[in-house]
Amino acid sequence: MQAVLSASANEDEFIKEYLISSEKIPVLIHEVIATDVWKQQVFPQFEEIGFVPKVTFPLYMVLYHEATLINLLETTLFHREACESAEESILDLAEYCYGKITSMVAKSKAESSDEEDDEKQPTANNCKTEPMEELLKQKKVLDLEIGIKAVSVLRYIIDNLTSLPLSVMTRMLNTHDIPLLMVELVENPPWTKTKDGTIMKYIDSKWHQLSHTDSFKLTKTEGQIWISLFHLLMLPDCQQKYQLDPFRKNILLKLRSYLNDILLDQMPVLVDMRRYLEQLSLMDPPPAKHDLVLEQIPEIRDRILKTYDGRWRSLAKKQAKSVFNSSNASLKTQAASLAQTYNIDMLESLIHDPPKCAVCGQPASKRCSRCQNEWYCRRECQVQHWPKHKKPCGLLVDCLDTVDLKQQSELHVAANHQT
Repeated sequence: MQAVLSASANEDEFIKEYLISSEKIPVLIHEVIATDVWKQQVFPQFEEIGFVPKVTFPLYMVLYHEATLINLLETTLFHREACESAEESILDLAEYCYGKITSMVAKSKAESSDEEDDEKQPTANNCKTEPMEELLKQKKVLDLEIGIKAVSVLRYIIDNLTSLPLSVMTRMLNTHDIPLLMVELVENPPWTKTKDGTIMKYIDSKWHQLSHTDSFKLTKTEGQIWISLFHLLMLPDCQQKYQLDPFRKNILLKLRSYLNDILLDQMPVLVDMRRYLEQLSLMDPPPAKHDLVLEQIPEIRDRILKTYDGRWRSLAKKQAKSVFNSSNASLKTQAASLAQTYNIDMLESLIHDPPKCAVCGQPASKRCSRCQNEWYCRRECQVQHWPKHKKPCGLLVDCLDTVDLKQQSELHVAANHQT
């Protein structure tokens, strides 16, 4: 939370510095991949063994943990030194992002056909939602959010390809064929849909209805895709390494129809890429440069899968009895621990330096009464800062309110279940 707020306010990003100096970036990458493996291998077992949790909040926190980690990585890997500090694990992160994006695209296509079928089905069975069904709906929302974050993380890796191990560039270009994946995202963006003739885009974690004119404005995610394509197609090193055959050439040439004047006005740098594609259409693909390279491969996911191979069901049964089936006393203890973790006063106590005014930098004794995050030395500074602080303040308050309401609801359900 603090890392995101510091980056948004253009303040000193001490969280990023700590993660780099303490060599924690590889740890974050390992954790996000381990959580993803748990979601793929252990979580589906709960439904197969008929597990119905009294409270779904602990399960939701595990699912949300992946979103928290990828959000922190997105904020941190914006900086070149953070990407370089990931060392060999950057290969695993690139593979993770590729998997998340392809999964998001596949689910988006499947959901489009499912929505058409659902409109023809009666809704009488939707009156009552079981706990696991509600959890699956929340997982679906989180998967879209994580997939979008993976696009940003992948773009930051692409930005720094020249300073990363050579295997990263080789795998992204020829093993995973990221340029063609980006073309697929341009043609079929999962964050855009049409409902009752209205265009909707997923922006800032919400679906927004857009007018026909506004639909042509690039979102942050769409901008990330075009920047990634520009680097992958225009960097000399990438052009030498990319094995551009006739099939790949024909797919890439589809981009020309999207590089119109409206897009180029928003991203003038893409003019060079349009010129490159026009030249590519008139000639045969240049031969790729084949070098003999001792290629590294990702290890984290394979290591986890081999360690627990054949034990996923037993792990699910064990966790269903212990971790996710706690007593009321244990649930209250967990709720108190979470409340303590996200307590603003506790977070402030971790910072040794005295708070400073967000406007003038002077020692501050007052802070925003809504989010309790920003500090001010006097009311004039707070009033001056409000137009800039209003949006992040509302987002933070909404997030904390959602956590509080969910904790109270889960504990209430658990208490009723016990009685």
